[in-house]
Amino acid sequence: MPFGTVTLNDGNEMPTIAFGTGSKWKGHDVTSYVEQAIEVGFSHIDTAQFYRTETYIGDAIRESGLARSDFFITSKYSGIGKPEDAIQDSLKNLGVAQLDLYLIHGPMFGSENVWEKLEEAQKAGLAKSIGVSNYNLEQLQNLLKDARVVPAVNQIRFSPYNYSETKDLLAFAAKHGIVIEAYSSLSPITQYPGGPVDKPIAAAAKRLGATPAQVIMAWVRSKGIVVVTTSSRKDRMQEYLNTADLHPAADLTEEEIKAIDDAGADGPPSRTLQRSTALLWVVFTIRAIWRAWSDWI
Repeated sequence: MPFGTVTLNDGNEMPTIAFGTGSKWKGHDVTSYVEQAIEVGFSHIDTAQFYRTETYIGDAIRESGLARSDFFITSKYSGIGKPEDAIQDSLKNLGVAQLDLYLIHGPMFGSENVWEKLEEAQKAGLAKSIGVSNYNLEQLQNLLKDARVVPAVNQIRFSPYNYSETKDLLAFAAKHGIVIEAYSSLSPITQYPGGPVDKPIAAAAKRLGATPAQVIMAWVRSKGIVVVTTSSRKDRMQEYLNTADLHPAADLTEEEIKAIDDAGADGPPSRTLQRSTALLWVVFTIRAIWRAWSDWI
């Protein structure tokens, strides 16, 4: 069966796999890659103000000839300018009247005020659903203290190598109906090859007749988490979507899942995995402070 959808806490449906246009694509023309992703079956496209890829995504969607309703578009406020202006810019760049999901790209100075602006954007019909990204447990708990709307999504860096560190966050999200999206899930094989998870992943791949990437995605799905992935190669895009059609079963066994969990706990130190997230926090906070200062003067 193909990747399906998940019902968010506001009642909207979101595809459980997305094609991402961040990371190495920042500022690059991604039109052809998005077109290929659409051709193989991706309908959920993920972007952000910080990525500077929204215009190219809009071009690819228009060139596809498909209806707006055939797509689920996520963008993020990355701390540049005022949130109410940023979402209008994103809509203009993408060539759409409404986003399916709009996220705060990362915790920043004044996040509570930014969240209020996202709530207003949702009420105005500019975004169907709203959420956050890169929030840890404490940050998410603090946001919920004054939030009128519970975030529908928290998009985080997630792989076998930080699963043990995120268990409490996952449990809290589940309690409040917040769907977790995962990016950089393939880092064990793309950034840290030769690590402890390689062996259980290879064993599961052999049984399933699958690739290591498909096994990791199946592992992510076993946690009830949405996958955000990317590639410049059409065959890889198809490989990722084919995770849902593994034979003899798309599901990993409980033993295979536990083996990957246990091996992941022995992986790279958390400071290695959290470095890029911490850098994002610094960037977004500096931008937020500059925004507040600009408003004051």
